[in-house]
Amino acid sequence: MNKKLKLGMIGGGNGAFIGAVHRLCARMDNKYEFVAGCLSSTPEKAAKSAEEIGLDPSRSYPDFKTMAEKESLREDGIDVVSIVTPNHMHAEPAIEFLKKNIHVICDKPMTSTMEDAHKLFETVSQSKAHFFLTHNYSGYPVVREMRSLIKIGELGKIRTVKGSYLQGWLGSKEEETGENKQAEWRTDPKRSGVAGAVGDIGSHTMHLIEFITGEKLISVAADLTTFVDGRKLEDDASIMIRMSNKVKGNLSISQVATGEENNFRLSIYGDKGALHWSQENPNYATFSKLEKPNQIITRGGSIKQDGSFSHERVPAGHPEGYLEAFAQIYSDAADVIQNKENKTDLIKILPNVNDGLHIMKFIKATVDSNNNNSAWTDLSTIK
Repeated sequence: MNKKLKLGMIGGGNGAFIGAVHRLCARMDNKYEFVAGCLSSTPEKAAKSAEEIGLDPSRSYPDFKTMAEKESLREDGIDVVSIVTPNHMHAEPAIEFLKKNIHVICDKPMTSTMEDAHKLFETVSQSKAHFFLTHNYSGYPVVREMRSLIKIGELGKIRTVKGSYLQGWLGSKEEETGENKQAEWRTDPKRSGVAGAVGDIGSHTMHLIEFITGEKLISVAADLTTFVDGRKLEDDASIMIRMSNKVKGNLSISQVATGEENNFRLSIYGDKGALHWSQENPNYATFSKLEKPNQIITRGGSIKQDGSFSHERVPAGHPEGYLEAFAQIYSDAADVIQNKENKTDLIKILPNVNDGLHIMKFIKATVDSNNNNSAWTDLSTIK
């Protein structure tokens, strides 16, 4: 039996949605044990959160630098740290732990600024530890099956891609109610970065399109809008994209789409067929072939290619969703860290520092394009 990896966490304390998600999903496949944390930006809040979660008080730290130093010196110190803070606090803790050769699992986007992204990229290249990003939608079994079908040529030459991620939760000025921490920091450029909706959910959309198709984004032409008066970052975006191998497409991103919950949809069109997937019903995708009836790909279905890594935890017909997809990233990361037989193949599909830097360039290019009257902007110009 493999020994569980000892997991620490930066951020994710009382009232933090994503921290609880990370802890739950890390436990799902029994590969991690949560043992240490710096759960808040103030020592008092960190200690209170640790008490509520049941963390050993002696391993609740007042700041991430103290935690990195002390845990690296312990014989039973952490193997991995999860960073689940707002974007502006991703880089510094990640760099600190990577310098101690402690593996990092970081929430996306990788950082809030290009400067920090390059610093983190350089640190990863010099560390013996792995760095992973939780672009968790790439953990869905059906998404991985779609990727495999495209890889073996079932869609032929990819022509165009369509991605939309529509939410309505920021339709009013939630950041000023004093009751929504998520809204407060995600709409604050000092903590979120140069983009709002694009950084938050547009980053997921672009990453997943690239993950499924195997094509890379080259340039964007973007129109960003802030519909809610007084908001500091955009809450809606229309983006045209050009990718490798002459693939073209568009993205529709909004957090002010009234009535929408988490409506994330992708369509990939090739000269032989197409694939369509919706995150709100993630166990199914539609597979269309020229002059043939549509097929439904299911999580437990028979259309499964070798090497798709389309893992399932429960029998077909029992739905899996967001938490299981998130857990898959943690599970795969554990297999890489523990040098399992499938390590080499998993490294190819797990979101890493290269993906993180690339998506940061996408975010910056989108903002630059908008500021230049929606002119086409190449990612190669982003430094």
